Order: sequence, then C-alpha cells, then structure tokens
Amino acid sequence: MFDRKGLLRAAATILTLVLVAGCGSLPGGDGDEERKIVVGTTSAPSTLDPAAAWDGSWELYRNIFQTLMTIPSSGTTPEPEAARNCAFTDSASRIYRCELRKGLKFSNGRPLDAEAVKHTFDRITSIESPSGPAALLANLRRVDTRGSHVVIFRLEKSDATFPFILSTPATSLVDPEEYPGATLRPGNTATGSGPYELKSYQPGKRAVLVENDDYKGTAKIRNDAVTIRYYKRSAQMVSDLEAGRIDLTYRGLTPSQIMEFQDAAATGDTSVDLSEMTGSEVHFLVFNPKDKQAGKLAVRRAVAQLVDRKELVREVYDRTATPLYSMVPTGIAGHTNAFLNRYGEPDPDRARKTLRNAGITDKVRLTLWYSEGRYGDSTSREFAELKEQLEDSGLFDITLRSRSWDAFQKGYLAGEYPVFGRGWSGDFPDADNYITPFLGEENAVGTPYRNRELTEELLPYSRRQSDRGAAGQSFAKAQRMMADDAQLLPLWQGKIYIAAEKDVAGVESSVDASVIMRVWELYKKSSW
Repeated sequence: MFDRKGLLRAAATILTLVLVAGCGSLPGGDGDEERKIVVGTTSAPSTLDPAAAWDGSWELYRNIFQTLMTIPSSGTTPEPEAARNCAFTDSASRIYRCELRKGLKFSNGRPLDAEAVKHTFDRITSIESPSGPAALLANLRRVDTRGSHVVIFRLEKSDATFPFILSTPATSLVDPEEYPGATLRPGNTATGSGPYELKSYQPGKRAVLVENDDYKGTAKIRNDAVTIRYYKRSAQMVSDLEAGRIDLTYRGLTPSQIMEFQDAAATGDTSVDLSEMTGSEVHFLVFNPKDKQAGKLAVRRAVAQLVDRKELVREVYDRTATPLYSMVPTGIAGHTNAFLNRYGEPDPDRARKTLRNAGITDKVRLTLWYSEGRYGDSTSREFAELKEQLEDSGLFDITLRSRSWDAFQKGYLAGEYPVFGRGWSGDFPDADNYITPFLGEENAVGTPYRNRELTEELLPYSRRQSDRGAAGQSFAKAQRMMADDAQLLPLWQGKIYIAAEKDVAGVESSVDASVIMRVWELYKKSSW
C-alpha cells in the first residue's frame, strides 16, 4: 500500500496523513453551520487509476471509489459494500458469487452494473501494470455475469482470503466508458461511486472531495467535503496544524513531533489532541537476488545477524515504533518472532563466521536505497543508523542513496537497487497478506522471490482453510523459511498517531483495520 495498501492491525507508520476538507454547510438554527474537514499527509497518490497503484494511493481511493466488500470499523471480517450479498457457492472456496445493490451508479450518472464490475477486474489483469495490484488477482481465472446484478468470480485455486481482496482499494470499481480496458486512464480526474466525488486534484498538492449525493453503501457521511493536502515535509504540516490551516494529520509525523505533542498534552498547553492507535505498517529491507552481493545468502544472513532493531527504534523512533522480527506483525494471528529465533541478538562474531564460511573475506560493499519523504522525515536517520551498525562490525562498506518516491518506485521496479527500504500496510487483516504479496516472479516490491515450496505448496494449503486461525501453523513455517532466506529483512512496526484540533471528532473510528483513513467519519463537534 502500499505501498499500500493495505490494511489492518499491528504495525504502524511514523508518517502523517492530513486530509483537508473543503466547505459544506448544515442548515440549522438561525443560519448555516460549516461542515468541513482539512487533512494533511506526506503520502501523496502515485496515480489516480486504481489499476496502476498498489501503494498509499489507496488512501484516496477508499474515499472516492467503491468496492464490493468492505471491512467494518468494528471488526476484521469483510461485509458487503457495493454488493448486497456475497458468498462462496462451493465447498472448495473457488467460486464466489456477489449480487449488487439496486440503483448503483457512478458520479457521472452511468450505472454501476455487473458488466462494470467485470470490466474493472478484467482491465486490472489485462493491463498488468508493474506498479499495480494485478498480482493480488493472480488466482482469478475469470469473471462471469448473470443479468445486470450478479457477478461470479471463478478462481484457479482455493482461496479463503478472496473476500478480503474484494474489500481492498485494489478492486475499486470503475466505469467502462471512462477507464479503457487495455490502457491506463491519464490525467488528474477520477470517476467512482464512493462516498465522495473528486472535485479537483493538483498532483502533490491537494485533492478536494465533495459528498456524493448518489452514493449507496454502508458509509455514514458526517461532513460535506474534505480537502486532502499533500506535504513534502512534516515540519510544514505541523506548522499548518498549529496555525489552524488544517484540522488533523494522519501520516508523516516524526518521532520528535509526536513527543512534543505528548509533552504539551501532559501540561495542558496545547489545542491539539494526539491519538495513538495500533497500526498495520511494517518496514523492512528488500535484497535483490540478481545483485552480485545482495544475491548471496551469506551476505543477507550476515546483515540479519548484525542489525540491532532495538537500538534502531530507540535512536531513531523513540517510543513510536517497536522492533519487528517477522514480516507478519504482532497483532496478526499467526505472528512469530522468526528472525529473533533464527539469528538471536546482534552478533558481529557470528556474522563474520557466516561470511568466512562462504569464502567472503573482504569487506562487503553494498548500496542501500530509500525514498525521500515517502515514509516521513526520519527515514534518512534510519538508514544512517543502519549504515553505522553494519560498518561498525568491520564487515561492510555501506553507501546510502535516496530518490523521490516516483523515481524510487521506478528504480526498484526496474531492479536497479541491490538493497532498498520499503514500508507496507496490509491490504487486509490476515497473515497471508504479509507474505504472499512479496513472493513469486512478480510481486509488490518488484524483486523476484523464488521459493516453490512457499508459493506452490505451503501458502496454497493455508488458503484452503476457511478458519483463518487454523492456518497459523502454515504461517509459522512460512516465517521460518523466510527467515532462512533473509531476502526480506523486517525492521520495525510502528503505531498510528493522529494529531487533530480539539474540535475534531470521529478520529478513532476513521481508521479502518487496514490503517486507511475513512474521512467520512470526521466532523467538527460544533457542526453536530
């Protein structure tokens, strides 16, 4: 999610999203009362076409597009949204049937019918954008329709997680007339059927949302309009919050800013409330198996034996993150501390022995890449800390490089980086979604991960288990195997912090299980 997302339980980001609301009014009393919200974020969309994004763009999509299913605010089990009802019709979890609500239509007035749903899924898999979510639908064999309101999904293999996939913004429903079947839609406009219409969009600056009067779904909209402002730096975002130019921040706060808000709250000297929540974002390193050095198992394992996660989160993130020892974060059923069990505490002597046993006696030269701004202002400090830890062992010579998110994303999808940092918010609240997206030839991080036992045996078996808690044993084994491979190195998971003006309500219910903000839950206390 995303970079997406996306998304659901325990992991968090030290980013801050601030959605900025436009104007609206609620008749009442002697005059009209404004119902507007302004949010800010350091996480701007990479594209407005859902077929091309598997990243933080989902935070905008969630509010302007509909999906067939959704995760309710009070649970982690998918429920119908654009659909009236959905269910597997066979015992093998390979045929999934959905019936649409009556009267659905897009913001341009065209009907949202079964053919539009089929078109949405067909174009994702047909276009197969390198930065898009086609990999999430790799198991989808075909989509059939029955009349104008029934859609039937036929899967190649059993997949009890498919209802979760239908709840993600990856499957945002689009109008066939405006979204071509074979190409991406260009420009700065979007047409959906969600709670809001996208009134205007300035890339990297702002998105103005207005309530969609024709929306039919489960969302209870508590404001009239929202403006999302996109920031390159957290400092400006916080300055605008304190000056009253925005109402809240969601992604982008640095640890020092969080601590300042906490200290101010302790003394009562602030007009801002800081909310802390469980998140779903994990941060990790990706090793390119095609690189001369990063492709060596001994090099990856040596890095795994040297990285001190406790020191990393202490020195860089203070109390706003926790060490992570698996790609599956704590709080998700099936989580284990696989990397801690495999490598133990940081040990330079063991790392040296690992390299020497593989015939590596010279210092290993590696270049670590990261994205500027995408994950907040602390990322550069994080990578400086990693460089120091690895070089202090005397075994590595580390070079750091960074790029803006767009350039960074193009680079890793092209396989340019030996090692790079990524963040991930689960698409849905299931351990499968913290493992499967990163495996196979084509995946969410653009770096091949070949392990046939994982991709063809273990994970397919886990997806046949409709009781997701019962799949824990399979996930535990998968995490052990991934720790052995060390191609993905988990670093930390954080917490979600939302800083908001005291007159803003609905904050705690605005973040769904995928840690995506549903701006329709936000409102000014004075407007109700």
